[in-house]
Amino acid sequence: MDIKSNFGKKKIIIGMAHFPPLPGFPLYDESRGIDYIIRRIRDDMKNLQDGGVDYIMFCNENDRPYKLEADYTTVAVMGRTIGEISKEIKVPFGIDILWDPIAAISVAKATEASFIREIVTGTYVSDMGLWNTNVGELYRYRKLIDAGNIAIFFNISAEFAYNLDRRPLEEIAESVAFSSLADVILVSGPKTGTPPSIEAIQKIKAKVKNVPVFVNTGLNMENAQELLKVADGAIVGTSLKKNGITWDPVDKERVKKLMEVVSGVK
Repeated sequence: MDIKSNFGKKKIIIGMAHFPPLPGFPLYDESRGIDYIIRRIRDDMKNLQDGGVDYIMFCNENDRPYKLEADYTTVAVMGRTIGEISKEIKVPFGIDILWDPIAAISVAKATEASFIREIVTGTYVSDMGLWNTNVGELYRYRKLIDAGNIAIFFNISAEFAYNLDRRPLEEIAESVAFSSLADVILVSGPKTGTPPSIEAIQKIKAKVKNVPVFVNTGLNMENAQELLKVADGAIVGTSLKKNGITWDPVDKERVKKLMEVVSGVK
C-alpha cells in the first residue's frame, strides 16, 4: 500500500505499539518471557486498531539504555512477534528499531510493513555517545533488498540529542527533502511526550511543500486541533497509554477520544 495515498485528504494518525523490553536488555523480564511480549503487542495493536488509528508503528521503545546498532535478538523477536499477529492487523503499519535503520528496513521487508521511522541524517551528541548516520547506505540497502515500496520517515530533530548541524531546522528539512529523498519529515520536541513548537512546524511546511510533515512527539487531545491545523499528521504514543504513561498498555478509550478530536480538525 502506498503510504502517501491518504496524504492531503485527511490528517493521519499513527499509533505506537511499544514492545516491552526485549531479551538481552537490562529491563527484560525473564519470568514473563517472549510469550508475554507477543500478547502485549497483540493487545496494543487491537486497541489502536479498534480505536480508529490510520496506521500503527511497532517500536522497541523500552530497550533502555538505547544502542545505535540493533542485535540479532531484537530483529528476531520483533520479526517473530509481528509475523505471528500479521493476519490480525487490518491497517498499514511501520517499523522503528532504535536506533538502527538497516535493522528496521530489514524487519519491514520481512513483515510487509509500509514504512520505517529513523534518524537517518546528521551527526549528534547523544545519550548513546557520538551518533553519526549514513543515509546513502540505507537507500542503497533498500534498493538491494527490493524494498523501494517501503517509505522512509525522517526524524530530523532527534530527542535526547544535540544536532551538531547548526543550520535552522527548516533549512535541514529543505535539504533532506531535496538531497536525501525523504518520504515524510518528522518534527520532534526535546524529549518523548513533548511536542515541537507550532512555529517550527510552520517554518518547515513553508520550505517543504511537496513532502508531508508530521508531529513526531507530544500530540494529545488538548493540542491536537492546534498542531494538526499545520501538520499533515502525527505519530502518537504516550497520550494513548493508560494513565498517559509511555510504558503502559494502550488505552482504547483514549485512542477513540483522540480520533474524535482529529476528525474535527479543519
